[in-house]
Amino acid sequence: MRIVLVGPPGAGKGTQAVRLAEELKIPHISTGDLFRANISRQTELGMDAKSYMDRGELVPDSVTIAMAKDRMEQPDAENGFLLDGFPRNVSQAEALDELLTTEAIKLDAVLDLEVPEDEVVKRIAGRRICRNDSSHVFHVTYSPPKKEGVCDVCGGELYQRDDDSEGTVRKRLEVYHTQTEPIIDYYKAQGLVVTISSLGPVDEITQRALEALKREKAEQ
Repeated sequence: MRIVLVGPPGAGKGTQAVRLAEELKIPHISTGDLFRANISRQTELGMDAKSYMDRGELVPDSVTIAMAKDRMEQPDAENGFLLDGFPRNVSQAEALDELLTTEAIKLDAVLDLEVPEDEVVKRIAGRRICRNDSSHVFHVTYSPPKKEGVCDVCGGELYQRDDDSEGTVRKRLEVYHTQTEPIIDYYKAQGLVVTISSLGPVDEITQRALEALKREKAEQ
């Protein structure tokens, strides 16, 4: 299957993308990973992207699209892929359509992870990270440490990242509503959008998504 994964920040896209890609035996292609891989390998596209990032500027759509094209042409993506973080706006969606049309392939579904805005704020603003190891992540409601403010793993101090504050989260949501959410209507016009609730245990959400994608595929 060829899938685009969309949803607001805090919807669990990263977690579900990895799980769904593994279940469907297709590569998970995330924008962040594309940038890191190209910059690490010092490809022409990577160096181009880095020059913008170093200046604090947004990487142009043309560079992002070229990276995605290169990745989708790799042998492991021959039978499908899951795009996470791309397309990020309607112009990128249009460019992706043009690219796929040129390659004589099409998307099978756009999976929309739906979650209430207040829940997004609760999920992100409640995160606490260990200063000693950022992989040690807790949540004041869902996975609190045994001792408030102290990492269970190493005893390090837990803190809230600046971009996890409620004010910042709400600004990120505004950007999502303005820039990314319109692609849902764009793909609805093509009959590709499958919307599921992103509330509940991770395993249940994954199963919900797989069943929805299976139904979508059967109806095509």
